[in-house]
Formats: sequence, C-alpha cells, structure tokens
Amino acid sequence: MTTNKKQLNFEKSLERLETITTEMENADPDLDKAFALFSEGIELVKFCSEKLNETRKKIEILTKDADKIIKKKFEE
Repeated sequence: MTTNKKQLNFEKSLERLETITTEMENADPDLDKAFALFSEGIELVKFCSEKLNETRKKIEILTKDADKIIKKKFEE
C-alpha cells in the first residue's frame, strides 16, 4: 500500500510508519519490496516532521500573543 499525499494526516502517517516498520521487521521482504517500503517510510517521516514543525510554530505564535494579552491585563 502506498500513501496518497492528498489523504495524509499526521495520525494516519504514523500508523502507516508503524505498519511499514512491522512489515520490514517481520515479513523479511525481498530487496525491491524493502526498498519501496523504506522510500515510502522516508517520505512519511519528512511529512510528519514538517507537520510537527508547522504546529510548533503555530503554538509559539499563539502563546506569544497570549503572553502579550495576559501581561497587558496585569499591567492595566
């Protein structure tokens, strides 16, 4: 099963990574299959890493703005 980029989300990507890991550890795939799984796994790791970085940046922006609001209320 290959991933469809339009249907990706973080949770589904992690589930697929777990499936790939299990398959590579237990199924002993031939070289071509192992390479295909490895390649798919690398793409999923990149996607998850990008999502985590994007989310981290959004949280930093939100908490930075929240800190300003809270400080302003206390200063008034």
